[in-house]
Amino acid sequence: MDLSQYVIGVDIGTTSTKAVLFQTDGMVMGSAYEFYPLIKEKPEFAEQELTAIYDAVLNTIKQVILKTKVAAEQIVNISFSSAMHSLILMDDDDQPLTRSITWADNRANHCAEQLKATNGSEIYQRTGTPIHPMSPLCKIIWFKEQQPELYEQTKKFIGVKEYVFYQLFGKYVVDYSVASSTGLFNIHDLTWDSLALKEAGITIEQLPLAVSPTTQISGMKEEVANELGLSPNIPFVLGGSDGCLSNLGVGAVDSKSVAITIGTSAAVRMVTDKPYVDTDERTFCYVLDENHYVVGGAINNGGVIMDWAKKQFFHSKMALDKQGEYEAMMDLIASVPTGSNGLLFHPYLNGERAPLWQGEARGSFFGLHLMHEEKHFLRAVLEGICLNIYDVLHEITEQAGKPDKIIATGGFSQSPVWRQLLTDVVQQEIFIPESFESSCLGAVVLGLKSAGIIDEIKAVKSMVGFERHHQPNLQQSAIYKDIFPFYRKLSRQFSQNFEELCQLQQKNSIIDSVLK
Repeated sequence: MDLSQYVIGVDIGTTSTKAVLFQTDGMVMGSAYEFYPLIKEKPEFAEQELTAIYDAVLNTIKQVILKTKVAAEQIVNISFSSAMHSLILMDDDDQPLTRSITWADNRANHCAEQLKATNGSEIYQRTGTPIHPMSPLCKIIWFKEQQPELYEQTKKFIGVKEYVFYQLFGKYVVDYSVASSTGLFNIHDLTWDSLALKEAGITIEQLPLAVSPTTQISGMKEEVANELGLSPNIPFVLGGSDGCLSNLGVGAVDSKSVAITIGTSAAVRMVTDKPYVDTDERTFCYVLDENHYVVGGAINNGGVIMDWAKKQFFHSKMALDKQGEYEAMMDLIASVPTGSNGLLFHPYLNGERAPLWQGEARGSFFGLHLMHEEKHFLRAVLEGICLNIYDVLHEITEQAGKPDKIIATGGFSQSPVWRQLLTDVVQQEIFIPESFESSCLGAVVLGLKSAGIIDEIKAVKSMVGFERHHQPNLQQSAIYKDIFPFYRKLSRQFSQNFEELCQLQQKNSIIDSVLK
């Protein structure tokens, strides 16, 4: 008779939800994924359909249980990770007035700029969340100014994980970790922040109850429990935000380790034992749990920019019978000299969070010459993504010192070319963890702690195996060491003109539409 115990980690992401079943020692037993679209009805909008997300949560839990054939009574708990910065408006009948408005939504850019000019710095120092259109604080202000009828109808302002938990249990609750990314939560005393609430014009009663990430909730609605084939009393653990839990899931749980994550977007993060905010407001500080915080910077422009570049600049006519298109593109990039023959790329195609925190940021190629071909553009794009990541790492290093270890994870890690290029840019050895399910494993670690199976989150270090590591090529690193200061200087010079450029683009878009 199998007496093993298991924990399920669920990660609610921007374009997919995944559920992973782990043994209590961290071994992956099975996983299930479900995808859904990111809805962009306007260029600055980025939303998710709530029904699709909720159904994906239920379906992936059901699928992973069916795939692994684990008995319901062997599941200790189900613990959650979710993307940060989402906002949903709920009415008096607990029905949504909006879709889920995601971190990638830039409609509140003007509100963010206005807030920066008034109380923004003080709110950042209290909440650790940079003033940026990604934050629910700025989005709520946008609704107050632009859609006051919806704003006045709102009973609760919540995020996507809180929506799922309400559907499961009929309670509005949020963990400290997700709450700390709203721009409304004081990370120093772990309560909703009075100044931020005043700016948003809302009350504590309009927000979910903020609780510890290890809080368990049971008493699932009976019809949902029956659909999942689970007891209504199985504990669901609130867990945390995907960024914080990604660090936890790769074992980067102290200030000697930095985690770099590159998926659709990207991030650089370090765990500290106290809240740390930057006097220049260059980094965020979010709660991991009551005793740990995550300092770093999130980047809008990761793998999504490489996908864009492939469509624009890679038109391979070579036979691809022995390798896929993506691998062929990476081989072409590897054939281009380091530095792309002087072509630089700033990858701010989706606006940018760290290191600029400018929703109106725009991308650029610099140093164009007649000798540049499509392959140079491809390598310049990949180098630009990595240099942008290093820009954030450089800021963290300036504040907290050079880390002993850099751990990198995410979809990019499937490419040896990308892994080595990043290693050369950061000029330091990089470790690649064996498991790619870092956010789910991080959620599971909190689930194990909530169940008393482990005492400290550092127990995760015994659960993470490293299968690859890369040493920097000294010759290549020397070139990037020369390039980086100029790349960074250009970035800051360009940033002074983004607002004017954005206004010009918007003006001419209006003219174009009238002419048509």
